[in-house]
Amino acid sequence: MLSSTYKRVFLVVMDSVGIGESPDAEKYNDLGADTLGHIAEHCNGLDMPNMSKLGLSNIRPIKGIEKAEQPLAVYTKMQEASAGKDTMTGHWEIMGLNIDTPFNVFPDGFPDELIKKLEDKTGRKIIGNKPASGTEILDELGEEHVKTGALIVYTSADSVLQIAAHEEVVPLEELYEICEYARKITLDDPYMIGRIIARPFLGEAGNFTRTANRHDYALKPFGRTVMNELKDSNFDVIAIGKISDIYDGEGVTKSLRTKSNMDGMDKLIDTLKMDFNGLSFLNLVDFDALFGHRRDPEGYGKALEEFDDRLAEVFPLLNDDDLLIITADHGNDPVHHGTDHTREYVPMLAYSPSMKIGKEIDVRSTFADIGATVAENFGVKMPQFGKSFLRELN
Repeated sequence: MLSSTYKRVFLVVMDSVGIGESPDAEKYNDLGADTLGHIAEHCNGLDMPNMSKLGLSNIRPIKGIEKAEQPLAVYTKMQEASAGKDTMTGHWEIMGLNIDTPFNVFPDGFPDELIKKLEDKTGRKIIGNKPASGTEILDELGEEHVKTGALIVYTSADSVLQIAAHEEVVPLEELYEICEYARKITLDDPYMIGRIIARPFLGEAGNFTRTANRHDYALKPFGRTVMNELKDSNFDVIAIGKISDIYDGEGVTKSLRTKSNMDGMDKLIDTLKMDFNGLSFLNLVDFDALFGHRRDPEGYGKALEEFDDRLAEVFPLLNDDDLLIITADHGNDPVHHGTDHTREYVPMLAYSPSMKIGKEIDVRSTFADIGATVAENFGVKMPQFGKSFLRELN
């Protein structure tokens, strides 16, 4: 496929599916982290025949996943070059950026001075102010919020400030204005928070439910990404899941929201049936949000097998001039200490029906090699970081 380019590239990020500790894991307190390896051990093996065919266990042995004698994909693993192990850093690097100043995270909650600014501006008390699951924090504090009107503020292992409020207590317009103010005052140090997220909900105590009116206020990428170059050159950039939020809409021509991993796979299959020229970019967040952070290796393993099942629907829809790339953005080892992301290598599997046979290529020193490959494929301006492996795809 060297004489011509792939017309469509389908990039799938399995959020948090790391494949073993990075060389610099100790710096991040992540020695021994191994998301895929530990899940496979915990589940007494994973049943993932489609990822097996691509060559997942050829990257490194994973219990239950057979090593392919003739893998279909070009395969390797990639090391993160940027400082950090959060979602935005990983995704921004995939599209050609290098983040040398990490986004701030707040494992002990946000500083008192920031909370005071929010209280002074809104006239509402802040409750919570700690890392928490979005559903568990509603069970804990939702009733108090409804009674008092206090705003529920919480964070996670990512660089996020989330504000939850009942739509009948704090009108959506007011919640959005509060989040816009929070975004304005946290753009730079000492805060430099990646995303502010409005988390509206409805219901009664014991039965609170988050609504579809979530809104993200993200930082703009610090530079132009490959997505910007594609859009400006009139290629399609279809963002599926939280991709548009991660890049604050930069370089996106069409955005498709998703409710779950399986909904994300439905949307991917929808795009496979579309006639377009460019990039379809999917994030599958459930691996991270529902299983990694909640330290649920059994649920994580089941989700991986469900994803693998759906690949059987993907493969027949790929044309000879299509390229499928499957990777991840960081690790989140569910048997590791804490509830944080883990600094790990991520898998990289690139497959097209036009390939004669898969093969191993060198370990990549940055996720940005994917962005460089996409850029070279479509003949747009190459990113400052990353080395294309397009010519190694046979």
